[in-house]
Amino acid sequence: MAHGIGIVITERIVAGLVDHNSVVGSLAFNPEGEDTSDSLHGLPAELIVERVVDLVKRLGDKEMLSHVGIGLPGIVRNGVVEDSPNLIQMKGLNVQELVANGLTPAFGKMPVSVFNDADVVAAGVAGIHNYLDRLIRVWTLGTGIGYGRYPSLGGIWEAGHSVVTLDPKEHFCGCGGKGHLEGIMGHRAMRLRFMDLEPDEVFAQAAAGEARCVEFAKLWHRALAAATATSIHLDGPGKFFVTGFNARFLNLTLLNEYLHEMVKLSPLQGYQIEVVPSGDHVGVIGAAVNASQAASKS
Repeated sequence: MAHGIGIVITERIVAGLVDHNSVVGSLAFNPEGEDTSDSLHGLPAELIVERVVDLVKRLGDKEMLSHVGIGLPGIVRNGVVEDSPNLIQMKGLNVQELVANGLTPAFGKMPVSVFNDADVVAAGVAGIHNYLDRLIRVWTLGTGIGYGRYPSLGGIWEAGHSVVTLDPKEHFCGCGGKGHLEGIMGHRAMRLRFMDLEPDEVFAQAAAGEARCVEFAKLWHRALAAATATSIHLDGPGKFFVTGFNARFLNLTLLNEYLHEMVKLSPLQGYQIEVVPSGDHVGVIGAAVNASQAASKS
């Protein structure tokens, strides 16, 4: 039976063998260990590619491996990383070609596909929850804000940079743009805004009624509602999932209240929002799912 390998490149490289939308065995990491935050920052791109190839060789079997999928942050089209603020050394790199060439001596002509990391999270959620037959969208609330869509389509889909306010003072987005969703909701942005409080403390004080934090918590939810409403108006209603380490701050009742204010056309009101756990396995599964579908079309 053929298997795929899913790989996600963010703070470190995570890879796993995937079959029937589940990880087979254990995930593999590079580098290994617990304290690996930003371990790829400044690492030359060719070394990242070498590490990806090594992980595939470690996990894969020539007779059983049928496809490899890779997810990484940034604008990714046709296997090329057009821009990646979080992995700037990857900008302009044809990752698909380089990884495929690196695998050829061991595996022959292996189908390799490369996707935005948020899109592979969406595919992973779809696979785990048996939603591969329908449209789903996923917000990932972390250091930045990811937006993934399944089925994957061509396009940019950097909805974390949706403009949700015209206030010129909203300038905390990591890309430097003003009024962006990530500039309100991103973990980095929240730390810049509240120099005296961590995000956990901000939401704890909001729950206790501290006025400044209460107002920000409302803004945080309204921003996500605005970006979600824009997606609904462009792509239709459907299922939205929210994941990532800051999804714990989400008040679904408040979010739905704001969404109800923003989405008034009756054919568009059949949307649902659900919070789901995150984890390395989700993106790994999604990268393999998307790569399997891409291979079947080629």
